[in-house]
Amino acid sequence: MSLNTKQRRDQILARLYEAGQVQVKALASLMDVSEATVRRDLRSLADEGHAELFYGGATIPHNSDFSFRSKALRNPEAKRIVGRLAAALVEDGETIFLDGGTTIYEMAHHLRRKRGLSVIANSIRLAAELGSAEGVNLISIGGKYRPDRMDTVGPLAISTLEQLRGYLAFIGSDGLSRDFGITASDIDSAHLHRLAIHNAREAILVVDHTKLRRPSLYRICEFSEISRIVIDSEPPVEWREFFNDLGIEMIFPGREPGPAAKGEPA
Repeated sequence: MSLNTKQRRDQILARLYEAGQVQVKALASLMDVSEATVRRDLRSLADEGHAELFYGGATIPHNSDFSFRSKALRNPEAKRIVGRLAAALVEDGETIFLDGGTTIYEMAHHLRRKRGLSVIANSIRLAAELGSAEGVNLISIGGKYRPDRMDTVGPLAISTLEQLRGYLAFIGSDGLSRDFGITASDIDSAHLHRLAIHNAREAILVVDHTKLRRPSLYRICEFSEISRIVIDSEPPVEWREFFNDLGIEMIFPGREPGPAAKGEPA
């Protein structure tokens, strides 16, 4: 079945973010369209700032886009796997914090089936997805709205979160470093997620395997502050040894434990 223009360009973007660059010939063969069609798609993506053209293909722009849409197109299947695994850790009647990232968002449709669930969120997209679910009580923490990321941050969000304790926190990351810790690409997200982890009774890191490659600029917290990591594939040996030394449980396909144990509020 042929793809429409939007589907085709979304597929090109997904491959661009996964591989770093794409080739016209390969894309034309993959999508069963002409090379001229692919070139038009790439020119349109370049005009929108999503790609930089070179002879025969395109690459990711030097000033990478961190909008919700662009991040959602990176490793979508890996995010879906992680979302399913992470949602399986949530029991009926639980109170959880979900950050506004695209990997965490993949938990949402699984969580709609839960009963008596309370969800603390700073994501407008999550609020729209879960707010109408019969078994979910949504607590939106408000704050300054960022339209590109579809979330809220800043002093008002921090002030609300400071009043909450004892929840199970699910936190994503833009990059990980064994030396530097868990990181975010912007200071507002780092600050908010740091507080969410501090006030939680337990914090679970939710990432795809690409986040193991390099850290982002702002540290959220040390690895010692999380209890579990949910990831789409078994980590490399050096990361497995690192997590084992810290007592961090690894959850990935083939290693899927039951729900997180409930504890006393912090």
